[in-house]
Amino acid sequence: MRSARTLRQLATVSRQSHHHHLHHERSAGIIGAPFSKGQPRGGVEGGPDLIRAAGLLHKLQEQGCAVKDYGNLTFEDVVDDEPVGLVKCARAVGSANQRLSEAVQAVKKDGHTSVMLGGDHSLAIGSIHGHSVAVGELSVVWVDAHADINTPLTSSTGNIHGQPMSYLLHELHSKIPVLPNFSWIKPCVSAKDLVYIGLRDVDPAEHYILKLLGVKVFSMSEVDQLGVAKVMEETCDYLSAKVKKPIHLSYDIDAIDPTVTPATGTPVVGGLTYREGVYITEHLCQTGLLSAVDMVEVNPLRGQTKEDVQSTVSMAVDLLLGCFGRLREGNHPRDYRLPEP
Repeated sequence: MRSARTLRQLATVSRQSHHHHLHHERSAGIIGAPFSKGQPRGGVEGGPDLIRAAGLLHKLQEQGCAVKDYGNLTFEDVVDDEPVGLVKCARAVGSANQRLSEAVQAVKKDGHTSVMLGGDHSLAIGSIHGHSVAVGELSVVWVDAHADINTPLTSSTGNIHGQPMSYLLHELHSKIPVLPNFSWIKPCVSAKDLVYIGLRDVDPAEHYILKLLGVKVFSMSEVDQLGVAKVMEETCDYLSAKVKKPIHLSYDIDAIDPTVTPATGTPVVGGLTYREGVYITEHLCQTGLLSAVDMVEVNPLRGQTKEDVQSTVSMAVDLLLGCFGRLREGNHPRDYRLPEP
């Protein structure tokens, strides 16, 4: 039998942790990265301003999150950016990511959770690199229809937005050829600290790499089989089994089913539902370890209608709100009191 005192202490701890869970002080440092050279389709550079225009900053503040908007990065125009082998726009992608890495380092130095609004997914190179320089070893949760782990030599398209993870992994360092404007990139993620969620369009070489390195993958088959709650429970158990590292969430909007997010460059049927997509962010937020987020591949020129674009942008905003403590059961400010009659 536990003593009354022990039970009181337990109740106090429980209340405190619940209070902390509801009112954990969060602050978002937002960086716009209107960059599209990692892939061939124009429009994705319009993502950051559209996501802001949908009320992201105000909605974050309304749910008690401090926000600092660092504005949009400007990227230099690279002339004579000829393909290097098959790899397209290496100079532009390399220099844009170096700029982004420095920006993310500054946001982390200021004490915020970094929020990078893309732009295409090649930007994860700079975002994850800068995060790692600032805080040390990371866990990466990559939510995407695609694995984006082709090396420059296995990619059939040469588009760098299908390759970012290969530049970041220690285990693939020896497989990466020298590229112009890429010499600053140092691998900073171990395969054991990477988890994929939502995969359903994986190239043969990527499939081989994932198996070879023993990367933890929850494809849509696993999401279907286990359910998203079990997937997130297993993801967090796996990542915190040894040392709890800061989490970098890299979220490609095409992870969500194109019935919800049609305005993206490479949509793939059979994706996450709205509810599954949001649950992932809610769960990661509640770990208290979420330290940086990428929201990429919103492309307003790829939607057929205004509603397509609106639906895609709204989803991006809701995913980000979930990263900063919005709960579907509802929230209220810490100092809320019922009015007296």
